[in-house]
Amino acid sequence: MNAMEAMLNTEDDALLDVQHLTMRFGGLTAIDDLSFTARRREITSIIGPNGAGKTTVFNCLTGFYKPTVGCLLLKHPQKGDYFLERMEGFRIAQVGDVGRTFQNIRLFPKMTVLENLIIAQHNRLMKASCFALAGLFGLPRYREAEKAAVDKARFWLDRVGLIPRADWEAGNLPYGDQRRLEIARAMCIDPCLLCLDEPAAGLNPRESLDLNELLLSIRDEQGIGILLIEHDMSVVMGISDHIVVLDHGRKISDGDPEFVRNDPTVIRAYLGEEEGDDDHA
Repeated sequence: MNAMEAMLNTEDDALLDVQHLTMRFGGLTAIDDLSFTARRREITSIIGPNGAGKTTVFNCLTGFYKPTVGCLLLKHPQKGDYFLERMEGFRIAQVGDVGRTFQNIRLFPKMTVLENLIIAQHNRLMKASCFALAGLFGLPRYREAEKAAVDKARFWLDRVGLIPRADWEAGNLPYGDQRRLEIARAMCIDPCLLCLDEPAAGLNPRESLDLNELLLSIRDEQGIGILLIEHDMSVVMGISDHIVVLDHGRKISDGDPEFVRNDPTVIRAYLGEEEGDDDHA
């Protein structure tokens, strides 16, 4: 493969192209001129100290915030291009197929584990039911869609090891199981881009290893892009293909794990070293 072919293939693999993203809240600039590219079949991690602006990036991508400035281009592999900054938040999930989890668990605690995954497919079921008419009369179209939704829910429960607890109330699951259930629920919309906000938060080392294996299998078997915010560096360095580092809303590093691990700018941001520290050693 020559250099031109390699460049074209790299461009074809782009899934999310963020250009000059800026988010201001009054006089506070939370994100300052951020640009990066996330690719299909890759795990792109966004890391940085507390308050660096990581979750604000997710909120812009998923429609919770409208960016002050910037272009957020989703290159959907089947549907074409979407400018996310121009879309309503619900359409980013429904039409753009962008799935998301949150820092704080947002399950329906009184519903069963299985019901949490079926309700994630609510929009498809409503369309199949002609907005309740076909469901009311039990027409074949709705029965087939309902069966497909249950089958998909059971598939993802099996993938995350929760089939034996399918009939539990979600709120009664151990914390680590709730984290996996959130990922399974996000996957039930068949996302082309999966945004995970600190999925390893509160997990023990064994659960973090299991999470690594799950995310790598989703990347490889479903062929989607994963955008990850995470403080657990064993997770970030263990599974990331690409890492973007933020500090006070600005990008300070961008590369593969080996590059980022050894970048002096990143080390200073995390350890608080000053530029002239070496002179005083």
